[in-house]
Amino acid sequence: MIKSKQDKKRIFRELASLMTEQRNINTMDIDTKSTKEIIKLINEDDKKVAYAVEKEISYIANAVEIIVECFKKGGRLFYTGAGTSGRLGVLDATECPPTFGTNPEMVQGIIAGGEKALVQAIEGAEDHSEEGANEIIKRGITSKDVVVGIAASKRTPYVIGALKKARSIGAGTIFVICNPRSQMDIDVDVSICPMVGPEVIMGSTRMKAGTAEKMVLNMLTTAAMIRLGKVYKNMMIDLQATSQKLVERSKRVIMIATGLDYDAAEKALKKADGSVKVAIVMIKTNLGYNQAIDLSKKADGFVRKAIELEKPTVFMQKDKNKEKRE
Repeated sequence: MIKSKQDKKRIFRELASLMTEQRNINTMDIDTKSTKEIIKLINEDDKKVAYAVEKEISYIANAVEIIVECFKKGGRLFYTGAGTSGRLGVLDATECPPTFGTNPEMVQGIIAGGEKALVQAIEGAEDHSEEGANEIIKRGITSKDVVVGIAASKRTPYVIGALKKARSIGAGTIFVICNPRSQMDIDVDVSICPMVGPEVIMGSTRMKAGTAEKMVLNMLTTAAMIRLGKVYKNMMIDLQATSQKLVERSKRVIMIATGLDYDAAEKALKKADGSVKVAIVMIKTNLGYNQAIDLSKKADGFVRKAIELEKPTVFMQKDKNKEKRE
């Protein structure tokens, strides 16, 4: 679509005002540097990312609470973005099933331009806000769901269209951008704004901005899954053993959690029908498979809580056995 000269100038002014589109004063002569010097300049700039994300912790925590409540009500989490931001959303969504045993419908990634855009740049796809809105309708998003928009610049029409449509439906809305919160003029429940500053190469937001976005998305889903009981201590217990590596990882988690040796952990995993969580509950409580599942449900999926719920029963049984011997 050919835009008017007025529209073109407006977009030009928008870009010129963005922090992510400014020149980096530390890399003005990067094109004169040796390979090692270039790498050092990139590395020095990358060090700023974690600190920028750290300043947004309270906002990230608020976003996690919204996502957790969504999941508890049977809702879904949708990421929407274009280009690098869209690919990062799809990546995080794709990693949830094998890592946390979630249904693929639970966390989904939407990228401007569709699946083709995952492996091929389709830059023009981000310019159409109506396409973002249409995708929200197409996915059947409801007030139970949460939509996370990802756009380093904050101005991506596709993402803004999706967020506005989601909000009009009553869905939770979160916006991850890498420009100042003071420039946020999109109505959402939570905005997360790690300000990483100008890129080493002007406007190349696949660099620091992309890294910051990846860190934030990691926090959103990982913290939410921990809050849902999918982690015991600091170990994945709902992972799907869909490869030999994950089968062996499952055994190792059982061994660490229970003190069993390799062969015993392998047998326990089979008895638990491949579920690490159920295996740990069975071993820790001396319960059978069905009882362990029932106890886990009673504990809302939390292994610690399941074990604590059963402890009084275990101790009472031990006391009764002691009385009989005496």
